[in-house]
Amino acid sequence: MRSDGRENLQIRRVKFTKGFTKYAPGSVLVEFGETKVIVCASVENVKPKWMPKDEISGWISAEYSLLPSSTNVRCQRERTKLSGRTQEIQRLIGRSLRACVNLEKLGEKTITIDADVIQADGGTRVASICGAYIALKELVDKMLKNGELEENPIIEPIAAISVGIKNGVVLTDLCYEEDSTTDVDANIVMTQSGKIIEFQATAEGETFSKDELDRMYDSAQNAIKQIIKLY
Repeated sequence: MRSDGRENLQIRRVKFTKGFTKYAPGSVLVEFGETKVIVCASVENVKPKWMPKDEISGWISAEYSLLPSSTNVRCQRERTKLSGRTQEIQRLIGRSLRACVNLEKLGEKTITIDADVIQADGGTRVASICGAYIALKELVDKMLKNGELEENPIIEPIAAISVGIKNGVVLTDLCYEEDSTTDVDANIVMTQSGKIIEFQATAEGETFSKDELDRMYDSAQNAIKQIIKLY
């Protein structure tokens, strides 16, 4: 039994409040236990400047931030320079969404995801990815309804979860206390059909075996199926 009373492979209470903000065409409040993230999706009818002029394709990017009072010790706003962690998470969110979208069907449009953590208790990046997909789908549904898109560009749903190993035991959906003390820490992004988009696993204290890697994959796949059902 874990510190919050969960079984080893049990995810925290997960809740999605869709249409959470007034102005963003796609938005959701994501709650993974005590972790809470507001995720919004917006669109511009332009493609990135770096993309070749003759290429008809869209793009999806993301911005991520921890609000100052989201952690137990106030963190500074990243006004002029982003930390390496923030850049890594932004890229991860963007890569994850682009993996589940046919960018050509977007046309010459750029979708931006904004993920703002208002309370952090572990798993902020995976919560942001789940919220990003929901906000994206809400935006796409509105664009299809309004005739701004001819076809649905979304290939299939995605979700993400954190997994760890502590004293040889696999733990699913880590809170901060667990995340900061596990021997192995992993963040896994998968499609609904079970295809891997990202599998970030690091030996924080102890190395891990192929068998343990497989057990982390199995626990993540089961958790991701549960999460997608809540969409």
